[in-house]
Parts: sequence; C-alpha cells; structure tokens
Amino acid sequence: MTRAAVLGKPIGHSLSPVIHNAGYAALGLTDWSYTAIECDEAGLPGFVAGLGPEWAGLSLTMPLKEVALSVATSVAPVAATVGAANTLVRRAGGWHATNTDVEGMVNLLRDAGVPAGARFTVLGAGGTARAAVAAASQLAAASVTVVARRPLAIEELSAVAADLGLPLTPTLWPDAAAALDADVVISTVPKGVADPIAINAVWRPRTILFDALYDPWPTPLAESAARSGTQILSGRDLLLAQAEGQFRLFTGAEPPTAAMRDALYQARS
Repeated sequence: MTRAAVLGKPIGHSLSPVIHNAGYAALGLTDWSYTAIECDEAGLPGFVAGLGPEWAGLSLTMPLKEVALSVATSVAPVAATVGAANTLVRRAGGWHATNTDVEGMVNLLRDAGVPAGARFTVLGAGGTARAAVAAASQLAAASVTVVARRPLAIEELSAVAADLGLPLTPTLWPDAAAALDADVVISTVPKGVADPIAINAVWRPRTILFDALYDPWPTPLAESAARSGTQILSGRDLLLAQAEGQFRLFTGAEPPTAAMRDALYQARS
C-alpha cells in the first residue's frame, strides 16, 4: 500500500482525505490510501523521520506550514520565497517541500476575473497569508495590505513582500474593517477570528472575498459579503485547487478533477 496523509492540529475536520481518496478511486489506484493524522510543530520532525518507504507524500495545514521547511532535504523556490510549505513529496534523496497553495490561489483568482493592478487585503500573517501575498504578486497586484494581530508577524510578511517587489501596507487588527475597501480580500485567519469584523463590515459589490475557511461554512464574514453582492471564493475551492497540485506530485498522474470536486462538495465537514 502506498500512503499519503494530511497533518495538522486540529485535523479532525479535514476534507483532504475525501478529495484524494476519491481521486484514487476514480483512477483505479486501489493500492493507495490517504488519511488524516493529528500532529503539532514539535512532533513533525520525529514523525517525518519515522516514515517508511511506503509513504509518497504529506499535505500540511496549520500550524505546520512554516516548520515544514526545516524537515525537508530540498525546498522548491516558491516555498523558499514565501517561507511556508503545504506539501512534502518523497524523492530519492529525501523529502522535497513545496507550496501548492500559491498556484491554487492564482488559478482561482484569475478565473474569478481579478485584473492586473488590483489592490489586495490579506487578513492574517501565517503560512496561508504568505501564499496569498505570493499569489497577489503573480497576479500583478498594485499593492497589498496585511492585517494581523501581531506586529512581528507583519514584519516577517513584509520581508516576503519585499522579496517579491510588492508594496505592503501593515495594519493592526483594530483597523481591519477599514481595510476591506480593496479589490480582493483574502481571509486566512482561524475560525472565529474574523467574526467581529463581519458585524460592521462595509463591502463593495465589485470586491472579491476569498475566505480560506471551509468549516464552518458560510462564515459570518462570507455571509456579510454575500448580502452586498460580493463575489465569494471559499476554503473548499482552495482545498480542491491545492489538492490537484499535490495529487500530481504524489501519484505522477493527472487528477480526476470532476470526481474529486463531486466528492468534496457532497461531503460534510
């Protein structure tokens, strides 16, 4: 049996096994399995070191995206630039770290019609926020405003934006509502953190909200945006988009997107 899994803490809500196992079934990969395993930052190095040759790859979610770089023997340029990886792939010399969140975000936002020169606001400053800043750069954004609770986290993300040549405006959490006046708002914060913003949020209909959460859904932030006619992308959209890249890396096969999408949207968190 060839194995893969998603790691994080908490992890019980993850729908990644639904997506990947549906892909295996659609392609007749009966000797492949994908599970969810709870693991924190302190436990990741030991877990990866103990994996046998049957393991093909790992998907990584919070809080492992940054520490993942330290357990890899090689790092893709995109992961090195953003300082975060959501994927570890078995290679002959060890584990290779990469980031399929960036490609997934770019594809979704491009399909949503985001024009060059758009103004971005990113809520949060963790691993997914780093991917959002990189996606904004690839979409030729004019600027990005990063809203976070910790000034140090914004400083770290400012360095990423500087490497990408993207102007970044730091904003602290009490001023988050004012930062929603952007062409694209990407929320990367954990469940419940953005809920107070939704109470008094003022949305422009032409804004695109990309809320990276999918449990629960819709979030209060997404509900407030929907009432204003704002276009919304969800965490499930991103989950599928980034999983397609991981599926290619793990199996070497093209992902059966329709089967994976159907399984995801029929599942309950």
